Amino acid sequence: MNFDNSINAETRLSSPLTVSQITSLIRKDLESNYPDVIIEGEVSNCKIAASGHLYFSLKDEEAVLQAVMFRRDLLTLAFVPRDGMRVWARGAISVYAQRGQYQLIARSMRQTGFGDILAMLEQRRRKFAEEGLFDESRKKEIPIFPTRIGVVTSPTGAAIRDIIRVLHRRNPKVSILILPTLVQGQEAAASIAVRIRQANRWDLADVLIVGRGGGSIEDLLPFSEEVVIRSIAESHIPIISAVGHETDWALSDYVADLRAPTPSAAAEMACSDLDLIYKEIAHFENIFGQSMKHALTNARQRLSSSSPRILEDILMRKNIVASQRFDAAIENIRNGFQKRIEDLNHRLVLASSAIEIANPKEIMKRGFSIVKKNGVDIVRSSRTLARGDLINIMFYEGEADADVRTTSNFGDKRSQG
Repeated sequence: MNFDNSINAETRLSSPLTVSQITSLIRKDLESNYPDVIIEGEVSNCKIAASGHLYFSLKDEEAVLQAVMFRRDLLTLAFVPRDGMRVWARGAISVYAQRGQYQLIARSMRQTGFGDILAMLEQRRRKFAEEGLFDESRKKEIPIFPTRIGVVTSPTGAAIRDIIRVLHRRNPKVSILILPTLVQGQEAAASIAVRIRQANRWDLADVLIVGRGGGSIEDLLPFSEEVVIRSIAESHIPIISAVGHETDWALSDYVADLRAPTPSAAAEMACSDLDLIYKEIAHFENIFGQSMKHALTNARQRLSSSSPRILEDILMRKNIVASQRFDAAIENIRNGFQKRIEDLNHRLVLASSAIEIANPKEIMKRGFSIVKKNGVDIVRSSRTLARGDLINIMFYEGEADADVRTTSNFGDKRSQG
């Protein structure tokens, strides 16, 4: 490309180009050379924005191309694009200047099949279905009034915050046990399965919520791994699967006892609304009282019309007995609910104490710290470190970065990495 011919005289090579200028030149070059192309690839990271525009990626084994389809073109499609679909997308190559990123502006799209991931998931789905793991007869009832709810998810994601917020709103007295796990990456599936089996082995909860927030089809793969599917199928604790947003899915949705479209919805399904229960009790108490009064009034009228004197005495005695029984019944109902509430409060205190003891922040407050390698992997053994590795140390207050100079293991001599 001859820049002397492409750039105005005042911006020749002797003068520096601004970022906007070079981006504009690249955009013009791409748009003039690739105004109408057909790209074949597998859809990934597919999201429809509030504007109605579709943002997605097209990928193959070696590369990824960002793409966008505007709402007016999206509405003309005969299908809804989803992660894992293999498609032909037709449009123009352009540049998104704000990110300095080239992308496909798709005008039309045709589905040609399923990508490798969807094909693999479908194969697994058929395998588990043939084993009967998805049968309705296997599914357990979700308890109406659970006192302990376990949550198997990332302890730092948005999903756990949403779940805790909804549970506290619906029933502040319910105990919440967080079973922290990885939800993405190669080790996530094993981590999820371990937490589910721990909850069952120690009978930690009345119901489990297993899930995470939204993500691409690749991000959600751990919840479709065989080790996770079998741990859910073997669980004696009822499980609610809550993976991603409403349009997301994983094989855990099929094997779980109940599928929730979002983590927040899972919390709604797992826990009854305490305020609503109290209102219903008061409502039925009022109906019961009104019915009793109405029955007594009718009886009084019938008896009075038959024999005013004799029947009035009988009615008075029956009225007193009925009133006493009514008052006793109401008192028993109130005492029963009060005892239930006190029991729930006691369990909440015990569970809160246990959770507080296990809280990583409280442990770190006593002088312990969390070490991460490359800012991601938690270091559990010095054997995974080598001299020169960059580590991040998280304290109760703040954090620090450090280089590994030496490593040692209990019982071993100090090594130089």
